This record gives sequence, C-alpha cells and structure tokens, in this order.
Amino acid sequence: MKLRQIETSDWPSILEIQLECYPQIEPESLAVLQSKWLASPQSCFSLELNQQVVGYCLAHPWIINNPPTLEQELDSITASDTLYLHDIALSAKAQGKGAGRLVLDRLKQFAVQDKYSSISLVAVQGADSYWQQQGFTVQKIDKDLSDYPADACYMVYTL
Repeated sequence: MKLRQIETSDWPSILEIQLECYPQIEPESLAVLQSKWLASPQSCFSLELNQQVVGYCLAHPWIINNPPTLEQELDSITASDTLYLHDIALSAKAQGKGAGRLVLDRLKQFAVQDKYSSISLVAVQGADSYWQQQGFTVQKIDKDLSDYPADACYMVYTL
C-alpha cells in the first residue's frame, strides 16, 4: 500500500470511495472536498494499492473546538492551532491492511512537524469508538453540530 499526495486524476475515485463509505450521509460536493485539499495539500493523501486509489485522507489546519460545518468550502486559512482531520475513507479493498494506521501515523508526523499540539475531528456513523481506540477523547464544545449526522461527536488527540 502506498500513501502519496492527492493528484487531480484521483478525484473520481475519491468521490466513489466517499459514496461507498458514507451511505447514510448526503455526499459532499467535489468543490468542498477539493477546498480542503487546496487549503493544505501537504496534509491530504491518496492511498494506492496495485496502482488504484483505494482510500483518501483530507486534513487541514483549523481552530480547536470550532470544527468547520460539514459542507463548508474553505478559503485560505489564516489562523490555526489544531490539525483538523476532515476524513479518512477507505474502500473495502483497503480495509484490514493497516491503511488507517498508516495515514494516522503520517498525520501525527505532519502535526508535530508543523507544531500543532492536537489533531481534532468530528466522528460520525459510530466511528467514535474507533477513534477512542486510536487515543482520541470526546470533547464537549459549544458549537452546534446539527449539520452533521445525529451521532456526531467532536474528538481531540493531544500530541
């Protein structure tokens, strides 16, 4: 399995993987997903297996305890104090092969290198138990998460 920077030609596969992984959620638009990549291409990745994109990661600098809305298109980011993990999505072809760990390790390296003290995310579809196993903790915030699914849970990993 190869972890590499996202290339323009990856987007059709990324959209397909999004549909596969989030059947209960209205898919985010290509413009929204690409805005996260354009805001921080160095923290966004494609996972490749046998020369086929089988997963992706979108992460970008952000402000702790204030996650972006689900369909928020990003402009340039001028202030940040956390690396926000928008999404790690793996097709069935990548699951069980250590892909999630590979991506999370790379994100931790990036966050430390860029002097972030945390990685934050909003877990959906019951993924909070997975993220707790990875060392993330639930954090109560004042921001309304109603644009996310009902089970949305804000979580932080302290580096």
